[in-house]
Amino acid sequence: MIRKQIFVFIISLLGLTASVLAQPELSPERKLAVDSLALEKVKDLSKYISMIGDKKTPFSEANRAIDRAMELFMEGSQMGVSSVNRKEIKYYPVRKYLERLMALNYQKVTISWYNIQYISDLQRQPDGKYVGVITIYQKFEGVTKEGMKYVDTTKKDITVYVERKKTQINGREIGYWDVMLGDIRVSETKRG
Repeated sequence: MIRKQIFVFIISLLGLTASVLAQPELSPERKLAVDSLALEKVKDLSKYISMIGDKKTPFSEANRAIDRAMELFMEGSQMGVSSVNRKEIKYYPVRKYLERLMALNYQKVTISWYNIQYISDLQRQPDGKYVGVITIYQKFEGVTKEGMKYVDTTKKDITVYVERKKTQINGREIGYWDVMLGDIRVSETKRG
């Protein structure tokens, strides 16, 4: 009985290995296109975060921006939040982070991202997906009704996942590379 279970396990392991090996490699040209798409998705997220945090954005528009932002992420992704006033970094599910951002108790909020760049090239994983890391710097400015101003700059690392997917178009199966964002980790936070 145990031999049969071991045999079944080895056969299923070989099947899994074959399906991973059947996944095509990213050609250098395709990798450039995927890199560009990943950076574009990060820039889109930056725009959505800026809209959601802006107190002038109507509630319904901010909610639409949250929904659009969620489409950029892998399920279960988290966003790191830090402050110069505390050492602890808190992590929230992305939707909860965005909803908290929309509800911040400031009269005016300005969020800008800059110096967006890959720090870790895409690396193929055993499951056939590719994973990389994009670093951004986020400047957060919040002004209270009383005119008090809080400003910090945070360096964040965004995990990027790239995998081969298939879709049906006019009855034909078409393969494509999809890019999704994962966890956003805080590396450092400083004043100004």
